[in-house]
Amino acid sequence: MKNEQMVPTHLTFKSKKAIKNGEVIRTALFARFKVTEVETELKEKYYFIFYKNNLIYGDLLEHIEEGTFIEKAMEEGIVLERNHPFISVLNQASPLTIPAKNKLFSMLQRNYSLLEIPCITAALDSFFSKDQLGQTIEKIFFHFRRNGSFLKAFQSIRILSEFSPSLVTVGDILNTREFSSYANFYSTSSISAIDQKDPLYTEFYCFAKRKHPDHHKMLETLLKNQERYAEWLLVWMEDKKNLITESVRSNTDLALHYIPLENWILALSQANINPYQGVQQSLGFIEDLISDGQLEKAAIYLFPFIQDLPAEYNKILNELRKNLDAQFVASHLDEFLLLLEQIDQEDDPMQTEQRILQLIAKLMEGHDVSAVSNKLKPISKKFPHSLAIRKINKMAAILEDPDRMMELGQFYAEFSQYDQAIECFFWEMELKPTDPNPVWQLCKMYQHKGMVQEASAYQQIYTQLRSSGETG
Repeated sequence: MKNEQMVPTHLTFKSKKAIKNGEVIRTALFARFKVTEVETELKEKYYFIFYKNNLIYGDLLEHIEEGTFIEKAMEEGIVLERNHPFISVLNQASPLTIPAKNKLFSMLQRNYSLLEIPCITAALDSFFSKDQLGQTIEKIFFHFRRNGSFLKAFQSIRILSEFSPSLVTVGDILNTREFSSYANFYSTSSISAIDQKDPLYTEFYCFAKRKHPDHHKMLETLLKNQERYAEWLLVWMEDKKNLITESVRSNTDLALHYIPLENWILALSQANINPYQGVQQSLGFIEDLISDGQLEKAAIYLFPFIQDLPAEYNKILNELRKNLDAQFVASHLDEFLLLLEQIDQEDDPMQTEQRILQLIAKLMEGHDVSAVSNKLKPISKKFPHSLAIRKINKMAAILEDPDRMMELGQFYAEFSQYDQAIECFFWEMELKPTDPNPVWQLCKMYQHKGMVQEASAYQQIYTQLRSSGETG
């Protein structure tokens, strides 16, 4: 489902003493990181990197370079495109102030542990040179090593071997004998055992391997223990194998603490999860839309799952079938036909015929008669006695017969397609220049179109032809 009804999320930020505003185009989750792309009114693209929801850095980028962390996040992370229902949840901190470049690394040391800084530093490779980043990482590595903290020295850059291998300038050292026991521990131990010693590595590892059931479960536990529920919900929605009704229900209770019910229904729909099977509140939501007269909105919400709705939605479907505007039905005909398949209840024949007439008129505004006839075939099976559909089928049959233009024009007139009717009556008038009947029909068509002068002119011609016929 497209989320046209979602309000765009905007961010205000201060960059080099200038205040700028922009719309969030997409946001990518990557373990503890979040990358947000913002487009200003001048079509400038700014990229912001957050760590544990705190802004680390951001700047204007003309393009994303290959092999950078931002590219990795956008390719391997959980990416939310513009207007995703969770975009506003993940981008609430506004206005933002981008830290000064020359003070950034000292700021990191004040706010984060030394084990976190190498990982954070590596994520900034779109904004700083590799030499600058490598020097910061190496300082921390050698700081731990000089102090005899070999495990922490190993941990400080072990995560980068997969996270950002081009920045691990001390990679050869990790393979030396003094680190061999630690390397062996990581390669032979279970992830739960590694988590006891290195939770930062564990989170990145489980996020990268999140499609594996065991790692997915561990990531769930990790995120919930840290009360990062919005992130967990996005991880859960990404996993299409375990989206059972009970799981939808339990996560609905969690989600409604963060976003409105409508946004949650949209989020599930966008993830191709049926919200009408597992979200008990969804029935009341759709009923409220109907009560408020928002039938088209209700239909758009239901259409993606029209063939898999619980029985209690049948009343709503029948309400939509009877009251949706003909223009809307014409523009969503395929979905409306699926709706018809779900309903057994019959309407009053006259009301049904009136709705079919309205639908045909709208279809004929954008399609020729043959196309309309083909589009109506599924409806004709549902309503085989419809006179209007029979007329359309007959029109399609005589469309190319020059001897039946008068009849075809009258059919067009019945469906209020006056321009097409005029073409038919013109053709008939040229074939039979002394016949007053097509001239009279042209007069009537121009009257229907409100073209008084043209109608009057054909009225005079008609009178003359009648007079000539009577005296002749």
